[in-house]
Amino acid sequence: MLSRTADHLYWMARSTERAENMARLLDASYQMSMVPQPLAAQNENWRAILALNSQEEAFAKVYDEVSAENVLRFTVADAANPSSIFSCLRAARENAHAVRGTLTAEMWESVNATWIELREQNVEQVLARGVSEFFEWVKLRSAVIRGVTFGTMLRDDALHFIRLGGLLERGDNTARILDMQYHVLRNGDEGASDFYRWGALLRSLSAFQVYRKVYRDAITPARVAELLILRMDLPRSLHSCADGIVRMLPLIANSASAETQRQAGVLHAKLHFGRIEDVLAGGLHEYLTDFMDRIYELGEGISRDFLMPA
Repeated sequence: MLSRTADHLYWMARSTERAENMARLLDASYQMSMVPQPLAAQNENWRAILALNSQEEAFAKVYDEVSAENVLRFTVADAANPSSIFSCLRAARENAHAVRGTLTAEMWESVNATWIELREQNVEQVLARGVSEFFEWVKLRSAVIRGVTFGTMLRDDALHFIRLGGLLERGDNTARILDMQYHVLRNGDEGASDFYRWGALLRSLSAFQVYRKVYRDAITPARVAELLILRMDLPRSLHSCADGIVRMLPLIANSASAETQRQAGVLHAKLHFGRIEDVLAGGLHEYLTDFMDRIYELGEGISRDFLMPA
């Protein structure tokens, strides 16, 4: 496969996954903002979203104040923000269009229809009727694209690069969401509102029902972290993403990719044999930061080994 084609497929998947995960992150913060709390605390939570995605400087050029409405406008519909949902789905469509002949007709139609529907959305109407409905639409469209991909694409290198891009982006964003929300929630007051906040975090990662099935007990910080980091059978966990990456890389391996495969194996082993007690003892933030650094290095390695022209 041409490196240019692989690059478009890889970034099409990453952009789609990034849009979905941005919707999940924003929805979690929006749901938590419904719990009574001081306005300053609410705005600090929205500020954390910008910091998590290194967008403080770009945001400050457009808005004078950090507030729920301003952050939502910036991260949902700002065409100049490359990480906004609008920009991510536009990038996904552009990358898909560049390799339209490699995709199945159903897959192209799913990506293109998502972009057309998005352009018809009005940010004022989205904010007026509540953004959760829009976030559910983003998650649904991402799921449709993913389902059509697995249901119609040949199991060849094209699918492997799509899968690889999605897994890298999902792992990185799960770590970001958990890192941002965990410390806010860990220091919260116990009670009904605290349960609601933990539930919102789990729901943002489609893990609430799974948590109840696995633990059948009260929601605790340690178990939430264990579920989202170490459980390989949870699709959005860090362990599950690392497992998928380590399975995909040998399928596209070349003479230059041995080091990238080794790094993926080291990351997978750390998660596979890890214990939540050790993770928390060493500091959750430090653990998640290390994970995100390793994912970044893997992305760099994949670009170097497969996506950049020789």
